[in-house]
Amino acid sequence: MVAQAHFFPLGNADTLRLDIADGRKVLIDYADMRCADDEDDMRCDLPRELRRDLAKVRRNYFDAVCITHLDEDHCKGFGEFFWLEHAGKYQDQERIRIRELWVPAAAILEDNLGGDAWLVRAEARHRLKEGKGVLVFSRPEALRAWMAENGIDFESRRHLMVDAGKLVPGYTKEGQAQAEFFVHSPFGWRQDENTVIDRNQDSIAMQVTFREGGNDTYALLGSDLDHESISAIVQVTRNRSNDDRLLWDLMKLFHHCSYLSLCPDRGTDETKAVPDVKWLFEKQGRNGATIVSPSWPIPTKGSKEDNDVQPPHRQAANHHRRVVKGLNGQFTVTMENPSKARPLTFGYEITAFGLAPIILAPMVSASAAAETPRAG
Repeated sequence: MVAQAHFFPLGNADTLRLDIADGRKVLIDYADMRCADDEDDMRCDLPRELRRDLAKVRRNYFDAVCITHLDEDHCKGFGEFFWLEHAGKYQDQERIRIRELWVPAAAILEDNLGGDAWLVRAEARHRLKEGKGVLVFSRPEALRAWMAENGIDFESRRHLMVDAGKLVPGYTKEGQAQAEFFVHSPFGWRQDENTVIDRNQDSIAMQVTFREGGNDTYALLGSDLDHESISAIVQVTRNRSNDDRLLWDLMKLFHHCSYLSLCPDRGTDETKAVPDVKWLFEKQGRNGATIVSPSWPIPTKGSKEDNDVQPPHRQAANHHRRVVKGLNGQFTVTMENPSKARPLTFGYEITAFGLAPIILAPMVSASAAAETPRAG
């Protein structure tokens, strides 16, 4: 099978499903944002969408679930959907299992949490204590100290930690997976320098390289990083002569099309990116590249939404549209595809010739979609 990437209309929220060539499924964030009682809510029923897909392959698990950081728009509904190892109350047979949970070190260390963020932390801590079923991205000194305080031997868990600049273990583009995950963020040194955790800037960002037919296709998965963090990634990567680790054919846009991921000033009609971010967008995007904004529709000029401090920002979108036009590519917004009136889940196949949109088959009935697979 060829690899696929699937996006979901969730408003300003992130969920990306990657189907790897060897059959493994990797979920990047889980944000069930739809209000079931609001018939006008156009966001998708994420649990149903994911269950439907798992039912097709008769399984009840994801091979990996990556929670890039603990904001609600990246983990809402985590405690309702997944089977959690740390407490029996989250272990009924309808729940979807997680073979390997990926979290940033900040998700282990952060205090004063509630709701689903607390549950992600509890599950990650439990798995780290057990020494299996988890990968922790970066290893700041604060993590070593926390492990010592909780009686966990750091050295015996080192294989569960992945630093920026390294590959996620278990996936190679030369092997059956035909894919590798290169970690760009978080930086352990950044967390050592800061006493207060910054969820967005300490979040997970990666480049995925897919190999098909001898050719490589690149996906850059941004989380909620701002222009300073993106610039730091660019500088570190270029200083190590690893420019190819920032190539992209598909970009999951940073922070829901916020201008702050480009520069500190919104601009009047187009946000002007700071130099390092400008290089990333204009020099590293390949011919035919696609940018996907996981966000609400882009506001029109002069509208109420256009004055909102929250993304998406029209000026940032104009920057992205200009960039992809120069690449003969496409800018797509999750809540606008195929239309604002009826946004739908959409995806891309990784072919030997690059990225190709998936033509979706007709939807099955709601009752069939709601069934939970028992295999696996």
